[in-house]
Amino acid sequence: MEEIESGDKGRVTVYSIQGCPHCLQAKATLARLGLPLCDVDVGKHPELRAKVKELTGRSTVPQIFFNNVHVGGNTDLQNLAPEELQKLVTMVKEEPLPADAPPLPEKKQSENTAWDSDHEFECEKDALADLVGDLKDSDVIGTHRRGLTFYKKSFSRDQLLTWLHKNKAMDKAAAADVGHKLLVNKYMVVVRDCGQTDAAFEATSADTLYRLLEDDPSSALNAGQTASCSPIAAAELSLLLRDLILQLFSDHLSADGKSVDYKGMSESPAFERYCELAIQLQRVELLSLSREEKLAFFINVYNALVIHGYLRLGAPTNMWQRYRFFNYVSYLIGGEVFTLQDIENGVLRGNRKGVAQLRRPFSKTDPRLQVALPDAEPLIHFALNCGAKGCPPIKTYTPQDIDSELRTAAEAFLENDDACMVDSGKKEVHLSQIFKWYKADFGGTDEKLLKWVLAHMSDSPKKSSLQGVISAGKTKVSFLPYDWSSNSSH
Repeated sequence: MEEIESGDKGRVTVYSIQGCPHCLQAKATLARLGLPLCDVDVGKHPELRAKVKELTGRSTVPQIFFNNVHVGGNTDLQNLAPEELQKLVTMVKEEPLPADAPPLPEKKQSENTAWDSDHEFECEKDALADLVGDLKDSDVIGTHRRGLTFYKKSFSRDQLLTWLHKNKAMDKAAAADVGHKLLVNKYMVVVRDCGQTDAAFEATSADTLYRLLEDDPSSALNAGQTASCSPIAAAELSLLLRDLILQLFSDHLSADGKSVDYKGMSESPAFERYCELAIQLQRVELLSLSREEKLAFFINVYNALVIHGYLRLGAPTNMWQRYRFFNYVSYLIGGEVFTLQDIENGVLRGNRKGVAQLRRPFSKTDPRLQVALPDAEPLIHFALNCGAKGCPPIKTYTPQDIDSELRTAAEAFLENDDACMVDSGKKEVHLSQIFKWYKADFGGTDEKLLKWVLAHMSDSPKKSSLQGVISAGKTKVSFLPYDWSSNSSH
């Protein structure tokens, strides 16, 4: 942010967040005017969110002020008549900054910055990491046959116990305890595809086959290496991941906010650090998370994983590619593989069928079912998507404020006309396809859906119009075509 003294000079103030294409487009337009520009990141300064909403009546960013005159968002700026824009430019150049100019943050380092992108990722090494390294270098790991199938990079329970006894001088009880810890801490997993179950280590038979987690075949984008750090708290790890990839995304977004240099992003040293950090998701503890921690963790991880998926596979451009992308792109989290579809429909929607899915993501015996929320949380749909004309003023989600953050994201989404349009004359309401795809989450009927939308809109003329249309009865609900292109950068 360019620091500007609030002396006599006029200024343009832009409230934005990192990685928001609409904010960048607005700032690129404003930069060409040659005016003093003050960019306030409300992602880093959430204490200003309420004041900005009070001044503008809107929850989206960007919000733009010429001195104390509120222009609106990026679309409003681009649609200004040339003579109107010239008047505003002259005012900023010639008139002093009024006392009621919009506020700037206090001059202090934001406490909300969870990650410095130039900072090397350092961690405390886990006590079992060196032992796992020695096990990898031993001759214990090999190919085992069960029936007609050969299982590569596997070892039996007996082989592990014998190796711990001979090479690490452990007695029977100590070796069994280490085997138990390796399983519980997700360093190793049972080879499931040969009919074995995930029983406790001490309850398995001598010839039960195991693999190191990194050797278990997986297409997850963070698989293939051992997470050797002491487990990092899930909420903290998801904040670090989301902040780092958003910083990367912002650094490689074009000045006009219209394109992303994914090739440059994937070759950046900061992306290597991101990948190191993503590996630590493998052993994160999920079962003890509260509802709020789960929501913040999985929303942040989902949004980071989408960008990671674009880097590895490219952004999907048609319906079939999108279906494959969301069912294929995955992370190994807490010893289990979660695709984007698993996170959205399995965890955050309480294990409900997604669009074009024939069955629920998790079966009754799936260990991931224990992580799923007890019911669908409809507000997640606005945290996992960015509106086409403005973004929610939230960069990463936190367990402490998750409910108010999600509500703000919904308000920001509904302010966009490509999410909700009210035609009072025709008694018709046009809503985003999201409400059609996930109608069950919003009550299941048009009537309940409209009530939900009304309850989650911020006070505005649009809300009053919707209230009037609903009160008149027999409202017609239709769904707007979904603009995938506007979402391709998120």
